[in-house]
Amino acid sequence: MIPRRGLCLVLAGPSGGGKSSIARALREVEPGLAVSVSVTTRPPRPAERDGVDYRFVSDARFQELVASGDLLEWAKVLGRYCYGTPRTPVEAALAQGGDMIFDIDWQGFRSLRAALPGDVVGVFLLPPSMAALEARLRARGGEAEAEVARRMARAADEIAHCGEFDHVVVNDSFDVTVTEVRAVLHAARSATARLSGLGAFCAALPAR
Repeated sequence: MIPRRGLCLVLAGPSGGGKSSIARALREVEPGLAVSVSVTTRPPRPAERDGVDYRFVSDARFQELVASGDLLEWAKVLGRYCYGTPRTPVEAALAQGGDMIFDIDWQGFRSLRAALPGDVVGVFLLPPSMAALEARLRARGGEAEAEVARRMARAADEIAHCGEFDHVVVNDSFDVTVTEVRAVLHAARSATARLSGLGAFCAALPAR
């Protein structure tokens, strides 16, 4: 009822920590929560769709987007593939009071918060144990043994940055994690600083 500015909900955590699954579940129960489709130079995994899961682009096209300032944030992951967040759809959604959810790493979170101060809420998803994280990586398939080892080695570095986020949730029970992250979203939506129409709403209350 009160006009407000939209927000960016960032889900971060180590690869295999459940970010994508939690994001999909949230969108099922929060129809107004739009997904930010990242651009990436990596090849698609089985069942991934261009323009839905990611926008898959060449290295040259990615560098063009960086040079033109069309990305709010970008990073090279594991020294191999680049990922980035297109600027235009995010800024348009926020101005119209729309909320967007992001599946990016801690570096992307830093850059996004610097680009959109006051508009970003970060949730870091921790695994219940490193053994559980490794099991999840192996269970999803499509990863060579060397790639699993690479991602596990990187996980410790990513987890070291969890203290930079606004909230931390241990993703032990999927349903509980979805509920906890949804509560963060609802609280952020009602933050006083986001309610651009609060003054007008309160002024009109006597006439309602």
